[in-house]
Amino acid sequence: MFKAQSWLSFNFFAFFFTWGVFIPYWTAWLIAEKGLTVGAASTIIAAGLFVRSFSTFFLFPTLRAKFSAGTLFKAFALLSLVLLFSFFLFDSFTAMMVAMILFSLVYPLMLPLTESTGAIMIRSEHIQYGRSRSWGSIGYAAALVVVGAVTAAFGDPAIMYVMMAGCFLMIITAFYYTPASVQVKEEKRSVSLKPILKSKRFLTAAIICILIDGSHAAYYNYGFIYLQALGVNNMWGGIILNLAVVAEIAFFAVADRMFRRTRASSMLLAAGLATVIRWAMMFLFPNVIAYVAGQLLHAFTFGLAHYTFIRVMYEEFENKDIPSAQGIYSAFGMGLSSSFLTIAGGYLYNQEPGLAFLGMAVVTIPAILLALYMKKQFEASPLSEK
Repeated sequence: MFKAQSWLSFNFFAFFFTWGVFIPYWTAWLIAEKGLTVGAASTIIAAGLFVRSFSTFFLFPTLRAKFSAGTLFKAFALLSLVLLFSFFLFDSFTAMMVAMILFSLVYPLMLPLTESTGAIMIRSEHIQYGRSRSWGSIGYAAALVVVGAVTAAFGDPAIMYVMMAGCFLMIITAFYYTPASVQVKEEKRSVSLKPILKSKRFLTAAIICILIDGSHAAYYNYGFIYLQALGVNNMWGGIILNLAVVAEIAFFAVADRMFRRTRASSMLLAAGLATVIRWAMMFLFPNVIAYVAGQLLHAFTFGLAHYTFIRVMYEEFENKDIPSAQGIYSAFGMGLSSSFLTIAGGYLYNQEPGLAFLGMAVVTIPAILLALYMKKQFEASPLSEK
């Protein structure tokens, strides 16, 4: 168990280090290095999110049914580095769009692969998910510190080189010792969504998480340039962004112990309320203090929602169905909804930066209503000891 736990922790750290470069800083890199406008950069990011929704919904479950997780870790890590170089070739909007589409076909697949492997290893290796996932948050935090320091010294173009270093780290961890359960190729089977679509409890939880996660689109894509607009330099911007990850790390460190007996619907209700408060606060109070306060709520707006989704997925499905369930969430929550909301957020941001966050608060309100429905419909009886 210890080796399996460590292996998963290393892979979470490596992937989320790159995620901590790509998600908050790539818009800034496209603007600074390629000379794109906020609108043009937003369109490219949104296209990447749309492609990500396709690849995680269709490609990931299909590939996972044909190959072992260990093989896919190696293949995705290598291809991600190769495709990253496509951003170097040209500077035009069209070239960047092509590069983003190619990169988004492969690199984001590391997310559902790592998360679904973690969910499976809860059962097969008896690992503690929260403990390993906290190392993903540490990797994300490390990336924010590194990028903040590097861009303060060398400017936004240096973001690319930090991303390259992160991809090399992913390759190293992918080829590191692999647990036996991750090397096993499952029996050949067709990909079926029937078990997922039959679970109304899972679908309700998934829609809630998709709305909550999608509402982070404005923060992920414009949060850094919003701090710059508030007069915060890059070094301090990295530190402020890191506060969210510190809160997230603290949450995952205690989640397995503190929330074992808490209903999923109650956790999702708390996550939805925290999300509305966070984005509304950033709209109402456009200053650094409100931004910092919102960062601390990230433990609930992201950490609690994500942890709850993983638990519901583990409770509802067998190992063979988990990759498909994770693919649905990644496709819609971290792909399709984020794609549309990035475009909408970009339009609102151009009108008035605060409006982008108000829009995200409005999007989250249905999640609160669905959490109340989930509590009444599926979790009205007391939670039993497992």
